[in-house]
Amino acid sequence: MATRLATDFQPPAWVVDESVNRLVSFLNHVLMSEPEALARLARQKGQRIELVWERVHLQLSPTPAGLLERGHFDGFDLRLTVTEQSPISLASSLARGDKPKVRIEGDVQLAAEVNWLIDHVRWDAEEDLARLIGDAAAHTLAQTAHKALEALRGFVARRPGADLRRGSAA
Repeated sequence: MATRLATDFQPPAWVVDESVNRLVSFLNHVLMSEPEALARLARQKGQRIELVWERVHLQLSPTPAGLLERGHFDGFDLRLTVTEQSPISLASSLARGDKPKVRIEGDVQLAAEVNWLIDHVRWDAEEDLARLIGDAAAHTLAQTAHKALEALRGFVARRPGADLRRGSAA
C-alpha cells in the first residue's frame, strides 16, 4: 500500500520545479567546497547531462566556472537513468550507503568525470552548521545525526530479504 501510494503520488508541477531549483543550488554549494570538482566540471562546460528517474527528467550543463545550471535542451551528451522504480527501495539503497543502479548512455569521458564527482565530493554538513550555531553545538548535532543514520542503516540491513536484494546488483 505504501509503495503504491509513493509511486502514484504526483506533486504539482511548481513544487517539482522549485525542488529542482533548490537541488541545483545545493549541488553548486557542495561543489564550491571542492576546487578539483570545479576544475573538472569547467573542462566539461556546455555538455548536456540528463538525469532521469521515473517521470523526473533533470537537464544540467556545466558552466565555465565549474558549477551546474539547469538546461532545457534536446538530446544529451550523457544520460544517467536510475533504474530502481520504487522510491522506498531507492531510499533504502541510499540509506545503506549504496549507489543506485544507473543505466549510462553517451560520452564515456563525461561519465567518468561525473563518477569522480560522485565518489569524491561530499557535503560537510557539520562545517555549514558550525557557521550558524558554532563548532561545539554543530559537532554534537553531527554526532547525533551520524548515530541516527547508522541506526537507520542497521534497521534497513535487518529487514527480511535485505541480503537478497543487495546481492542482485546488475
